[in-house]
Amino acid sequence: MSTSQQPTRRVPDDLSRVSIATETGGDSGEYDVTAAEEPNGKDAKNKLGPTGRPRREIPEPPLLERHGPARVVAMCNQKGGVGKTTSTINLGAALAEYGRRVLLVDFDPQGALSVGLGIQPHELDQTVYNVIMERSVDIEGVVRKTRVENVDLLPSNIDLSAAEVQLVAEVGREHTLLRVLRPVMDQYDYVLVDCQPSLGLLTVNALTAADGVIIPLECEFFSLRGVALLIDTIEKVRERLNPKLDITGILATMFDPRTLHSKEVMARVVEAFGDTVFDTVINRTVRFPETTVAGEPITRWAPRSAGATAYRALAREVIAR
Repeated sequence: MSTSQQPTRRVPDDLSRVSIATETGGDSGEYDVTAAEEPNGKDAKNKLGPTGRPRREIPEPPLLERHGPARVVAMCNQKGGVGKTTSTINLGAALAEYGRRVLLVDFDPQGALSVGLGIQPHELDQTVYNVIMERSVDIEGVVRKTRVENVDLLPSNIDLSAAEVQLVAEVGREHTLLRVLRPVMDQYDYVLVDCQPSLGLLTVNALTAADGVIIPLECEFFSLRGVALLIDTIEKVRERLNPKLDITGILATMFDPRTLHSKEVMARVVEAFGDTVFDTVINRTVRFPETTVAGEPITRWAPRSAGATAYRALAREVIAR
């Protein structure tokens, strides 16, 4: 069932009641992704996943007879270092493995998404900044092919940081990204927008253009505390700018099954958001730096790894929703 056919998912307005028994800070640095092995056999249906719930049966995605129009999904969390860019790259690659055409939009002035796909932002003559600020620049001339078949990239660099100030005086400034994407919507099945770690005008643009939002949420106390502000922003954008906006799902990232803290945070997230939380959980490991250096998603760099399996499972869930 598509998201547009589902009732709008509501989330708690007040997360202050969510208590965590332990409050240990998460480690800094870059991390790979992995996940527990998927259950097989007769008992798979009743086996509990890392979310503490029985795993839901997700059918194999059907083949497509044609491409488009695209569903736009914003990867959004105002907290940095929670796996937004990692998830954008690897989810896009996994969707492509299921026959979907994907456009990845780097909407962060840091250009991490571009770097993660082997493109050096400082070497680019034109980026998403030129497309949104210069009417004469065509998006199709700026979109670049990546090493992954059926995955294209609209790159970014530090120039985009000026757009937030320059757009303030524009009429309909919140709809700028939507206007830019319209000419290519029929060429793709999914457009994944990697948002910057803030709730500024660029992020509002992404939410206004989006059909759904995926919230990567680090399994750590302070990450959970900040979700209420993000949910409030999503609600305001839905009410004032984009009535079709929905929360596609909450993705638990950097989960460490060895620690009580991660398990407690996971339990509270599921308690607060219920079925909105994806069954797929991204575990904390040290594999991701390898894929960053290689400039490839984990589905290509280590296709048989647990991390690649996790993002393929996430792609199935996204398609099913």
